[in-house]
Amino acid sequence: MEAAERSSTSAAATTAPALSAPPAMPAQGAGGGAAAARAYAESVARTVWGGPGREVREEDVVDLLLVVSELVTNAIRHGEGLAGFEVRPTEEGLWIAVHDNSSVVPRAAYAFPTTHPGGGYGWPLVTRLARDITVDPRPGGGKTISALVPLRVAPAP
Repeated sequence: MEAAERSSTSAAATTAPALSAPPAMPAQGAGGGAAAARAYAESVARTVWGGPGREVREEDVVDLLLVVSELVTNAIRHGEGLAGFEVRPTEEGLWIAVHDNSSVVPRAAYAFPTTHPGGGYGWPLVTRLARDITVDPRPGGGKTISALVPLRVAPAP
């Protein structure tokens, strides 16, 4: 992603109350990365947000995994490394936060890219599948990109 001239942007934060959430997932070392973040987010979606009598829709899990993949991969590739990953269930879905080590805000955070020279598809995908997306500076340096991925209860069989 290209860097933007501004250092942060913020949209409306989610106001849904948090469900009982597991502790935040620690930063991934080499070898953990996007795969570990996807597995963790899926387990929270299925066991904490969903569960017996409240199964999550499969298409929503797929959307969640795409958003997690894009944000974590961008942190690794463009954000000087993944500094942390959090998942918090809310009544509306899963709130995710990806922390990286770069204070540079992606240009795409302000406007959709108009060209795709071999990449640049991730941010538009994230904005279609998630909401309440924020990009905030971290006090010790770097930034956090947060988003709410809506989840729905699967229909009864």
